[in-house]
Amino acid sequence: MEPKAAGRHLRWLWQDFLRPRAGLLALALALMAIEGAAMGALSYLVRPMFDLIHPGGTMASVVMVAVSVAAVFGLRALAGFSHRVIMARLAERVSAQMQERMLAHVLRLDLAFHQTHPPGQLIERLRGDNQQLKALWPPIVVALGRDTVALLSLLAVAVATDWRWTAIAVVGVPLLAWPLLRLQSRVRRSARAARLHAATLSVRLDESFHGQQTLKLTGTEEQDVARYRAALGDYLRAQFRSDAAAAAIPALIDLVAALGFAGVMLYGGAQIITGSKTLGQFMSFFTAMALVFEPLRRLGSVSGGWSQARASLERMRSLLDMEPKITSPRPALPVPDGPVRLALEDVRFGYGEAAVLNGVSFTAEPGEVTALVGPSGAGKSTIFHLLTRLADPTEGRVTLNGTALTSLDLAALRAVFAVVSQDSALFDATVDWNLRLGAGDVTEADMTRALAEARADFVETLPQGRQTQVGPRGSALSGGQRQRVAIARAILRRARVLLLDEATSALDAQSESVVTEALARLSAGRTTLVIAHRLSTVRNADKIIVLDQGRVVEQGRHDELLARGGLYAELHRLQMRG
Repeated sequence: MEPKAAGRHLRWLWQDFLRPRAGLLALALALMAIEGAAMGALSYLVRPMFDLIHPGGTMASVVMVAVSVAAVFGLRALAGFSHRVIMARLAERVSAQMQERMLAHVLRLDLAFHQTHPPGQLIERLRGDNQQLKALWPPIVVALGRDTVALLSLLAVAVATDWRWTAIAVVGVPLLAWPLLRLQSRVRRSARAARLHAATLSVRLDESFHGQQTLKLTGTEEQDVARYRAALGDYLRAQFRSDAAAAAIPALIDLVAALGFAGVMLYGGAQIITGSKTLGQFMSFFTAMALVFEPLRRLGSVSGGWSQARASLERMRSLLDMEPKITSPRPALPVPDGPVRLALEDVRFGYGEAAVLNGVSFTAEPGEVTALVGPSGAGKSTIFHLLTRLADPTEGRVTLNGTALTSLDLAALRAVFAVVSQDSALFDATVDWNLRLGAGDVTEADMTRALAEARADFVETLPQGRQTQVGPRGSALSGGQRQRVAIARAILRRARVLLLDEATSALDAQSESVVTEALARLSAGRTTLVIAHRLSTVRNADKIIVLDQGRVVEQGRHDELLARGGLYAELHRLQMRG
């Protein structure tokens, strides 16, 4: 199976990334062939150096040899420079295209995939494996293009000089076959393990940088460094094993070369002494054979490099082989126009073996505010995931105006929703870029109106106004400012359904008051669903759905639920006591 897998990976690399650049690659290979052939020419020119340039020789012979050697070196230098520039360009372009394709693919994968693959691990797949492959495949191509030609041209010179000497020199090469196969297998296993440990390192760094405030407050920086040090040790051990096995391949070739050289020296040296061979022939042969083992060593290293490259190629290809399970159906129904009525009908859902929703049914009517409340883990956020098809129910239906969400075009469905959460995601870009995210074509008047309705007037006082960078995750803005930018973005989306997930729970009283007013403006006339732990924020909701252990245990208005004396009344009593 492994040769088949290797062939599939090579076909993918060729068809998707190298074939569109076949012209440049062919030019580079031709230049590599010229550089490789120059090595054979240089070894051949050693013979006239010794046979024609001697006491009593002619100056014309000296000039001829000098010009020939200079021409070969010059041609070799030009060809070598040119193919290295071309290969560097190809490597960067292929690497960039791979990263772009992998990012686009990963962003299409389902939420369940991202919940089980930490960001650091994915970064290592996209960047680490890609950089590893970029560092390995160009030298492999160069070795196959240049060193194969060099090897053939040098062997041709050696055979032309004396085929017996050549046979003695390479008699030990077949002995390399079995050790090389074993070493390649070891390199591949070790390289695969090293890439897995490198992914763990990226995960550790991602956690350290995102959790640096917690580390400082708990005084556990050194403990975190120790955790990283342990992961680093695992990576180094795997990488050292891979490097050692790869280094053993050219070392084996050197041992075989030593045996061959010794044999030729004994046999050929006797012929020189008897006068049956000239010194020029002997030096030309030895130059050719000395140079033969250099490309042979590099070609031997290719097997180790290819084994390391395969580990990265396999990980990248396996990621691209994963397909999202949540997609638009074919054919997909259009999302109906007008007000939106959402309904859950006996919906069940779980993560693995853990059930989260157990037969949930309720409706959210057009133009009304429907609140979801209940203890932590009751399934409130999961319902938002189902409404936006970040996940699909295992049983039951979620409908929009009576049509199952799984029958609707996915992109059009998600365009129906605008989400404002407790930790609204802002990207390390300008305020303007964050506002336009998913908003389509908007005018300056639209931007001004949205900022005003969101009570985000502070934007105009920023150093560069809407062109101000908000920092990683919006860190240059306060919590209230981030929320108001998120609300303005939701306004610009012109969405018909508003999902509010604890949108004000992390704000101080003053910021909460401003944001609450902005949210009230935003929800007017829209179908609105609110997740809330603080019951005081949903007392005016048109309908309150009370969830417990994945079930709807109560629903009604605030006063009605208090009068029933059930779970909602108990939660309200506990919060009021607090």
